[in-house]
Amino acid sequence: MLEHFKHPRNVGSMENPDGKATEGSPACGDMVSVYIKVDEASKKISDIKFESYGCASNIATGSIITEMAKGKTLEEAKQLTWKDASAALGGLPPIKAHCSVLAIEGLRGAIQNYEERHDLVKVKEPTTEAIVLKRLKRVMNPLKGLDMVATKLVKSVEVKDGIIRIAVDMPANHQFAAAIRDEARERLETLWDIKGVEIEFN
Repeated sequence: MLEHFKHPRNVGSMENPDGKATEGSPACGDMVSVYIKVDEASKKISDIKFESYGCASNIATGSIITEMAKGKTLEEAKQLTWKDASAALGGLPPIKAHCSVLAIEGLRGAIQNYEERHDLVKVKEPTTEAIVLKRLKRVMNPLKGLDMVATKLVKSVEVKDGIIRIAVDMPANHQFAAAIRDEARERLETLWDIKGVEIEFN
């Protein structure tokens, strides 16, 4: 673990990734973002990067997960578990197990993002308000360091005729409004049955 903490592999963001995801929040103390490039023919992860905000265990697990996933097919990478990451690091204290869970969820989220963008989702459930809210829980409210649902920025959600309409309790000219709008759209526009996302600030 110390080796991966002191000399982490695959650190950094990625320009135009094929898939990306962020898990955790600064308020909880740990956050990880994962970016992937996928070979379209073989569906193998050809490149992978991660960014970490958190403790040594968070950095080390982000590093080991990217090493383990690189070169694997998407299906193989989906099978990786936090226990695999912990074992590869020589074990983690129980109090730090959540760090490996975050890294795995980040990897799975990036794969899901790729599959949605390329219409590869096998189980296609109709988008509901509950699904929208679940995704909005991954959009941070920079003022609070928690997600926009927990901080009650979301006033209402409506899903109708392939359009998601969201009312947000924030002025349209607020310094963080554009960032929140862009991230919310990014989380929602890849849903298979959604044609558009309308976000109203007030």
